[in-house]
Amino acid sequence: MPVINSIVNLINYKRLAQIDEFRRHPVEIQNNQFRELIDTAKNTEFGKQYHYQEIRNYQQFAERVPIHDYDAIKPYIERTLKGEQNILWPTDIRWFAKSSGTTSDRSKYIPITKEALDECHFRSGKDIYAIFSDNNPDTKIFVGKTLALGGSHQMNDSSDKSFSGDLSAVLLRNLPFWTYIYKLPNLDIALMEEWEEKIERIAQSTIKSPVSNIVGVPSWFLVLLRRVLEITGKNDISEVWPSLELFVHGGVSFDPYRKTYRNLISNPNMKYMETYNASEGFFAMQDEPDKSDMLLMLDYGIFYEFIPMETLNDENPKTIPLEDVELNKNYAIIISSNSGLWRYMIGDTVMFTSIKPYKIRVTGRTKHFINAFGEEVIIDNAENALKKACELTGAEIREYTAAPRYFGEEKNAAHQWLFEFIKQPDSLERFVKILDETLREINSDYDAKRYKNMTLGPPEVVVMSDGSFYRWLKSKQKLGGQHKIPRLSNNRQYVDALLKFNH
Repeated sequence: MPVINSIVNLINYKRLAQIDEFRRHPVEIQNNQFRELIDTAKNTEFGKQYHYQEIRNYQQFAERVPIHDYDAIKPYIERTLKGEQNILWPTDIRWFAKSSGTTSDRSKYIPITKEALDECHFRSGKDIYAIFSDNNPDTKIFVGKTLALGGSHQMNDSSDKSFSGDLSAVLLRNLPFWTYIYKLPNLDIALMEEWEEKIERIAQSTIKSPVSNIVGVPSWFLVLLRRVLEITGKNDISEVWPSLELFVHGGVSFDPYRKTYRNLISNPNMKYMETYNASEGFFAMQDEPDKSDMLLMLDYGIFYEFIPMETLNDENPKTIPLEDVELNKNYAIIISSNSGLWRYMIGDTVMFTSIKPYKIRVTGRTKHFINAFGEEVIIDNAENALKKACELTGAEIREYTAAPRYFGEEKNAAHQWLFEFIKQPDSLERFVKILDETLREINSDYDAKRYKNMTLGPPEVVVMSDGSFYRWLKSKQKLGGQHKIPRLSNNRQYVDALLKFNH
């Protein structure tokens, strides 16, 4: 073991030094990323349209190039999907990450260039294990295998020269062949489109394998782990995979699932490492074991800008570069990247917890919040309140969502919460009271609207039957992989649909 770890540390030494460099000199590194992106794309159609050849600094870039959401950049992407090249990026683009972001029926196709694969997605994978092994020098992770739970892949309908699928599937199809020696399941199973059959095949084929680390979305991995326990008749995943010591997770907040995972995996050496990635790129990872915030990765071919959330809906919202962000303020992220995304709003919101180095936590989505009555409740508020409610009542949540309930003839307005519990709270009334009180403590706008129940009444909670959320997702053909339950919504679209599956 010491020999393997020594070799790994030797390989990682240079990269860890580079990571330390952008911790110490973040602005310089980001300026270099900006210059390289502009220079590389100056002769593309997009670069010529906005005169990249003449851009000398960030201010000119911000003045010249408009902010894009997906609809704004979609015409360029659609042409690339059909085989045109040198539109957004100079190298050929053949792969597209198909993403809906939430359970929306509309799909987005995010270009994945060779540079994005090598300098962002694959580099991040190496960095995860470099940082983990640096923090855990006695780890035995490298003598086992990685079990990853991802999506599917398919040929794109627009062109026989391009391919699309979940990001995880695109990455699997482009990994160097030798990496498959260390990965589970095999490629045929990993790329299956039928989710329930995939779960069964993965469970059956891996129960006797030396799994040392798992990678995926917490909510969906629970489905697999529970099936593994059913097949083996065990009560603890540590009995099935005694070498398991790391779960690399992302996609949704881990807090609602933390207690459940500790109950499922009793290994005292088990570690959990949060990451922040999306179809548009890999952005951050947890670099200190005892701190849940994540280090913003600054040399992945991505240039960052930020919009303060209070100005997001202005006619021309002003963006700021990394050096101008403030602590504990909510921002929408704007990226320009080596996938040919330019001043692109990815739809996530973050808050900086440190600026030396730059560390963040994800606070929600620009479109996922409740502000029907001026209360401005964001996902970060909800997660913090639910964490406390669960801790104090012993509850474990499998899924949840919330939306406004509007004024009625006999009822005040309120927030309606739908919960599917793994373990019900010892008192549902107390659970709701803690949820409400904590939201009032951390959100002054919510507190003001709750004053004497004048605008908002107390939360209304519906306990959903087991499998309700799963049945709803299955009905929309949205099982597995990237698909996530929208936690908060400013309308009742999701809540009303879900209630029909509560039986």
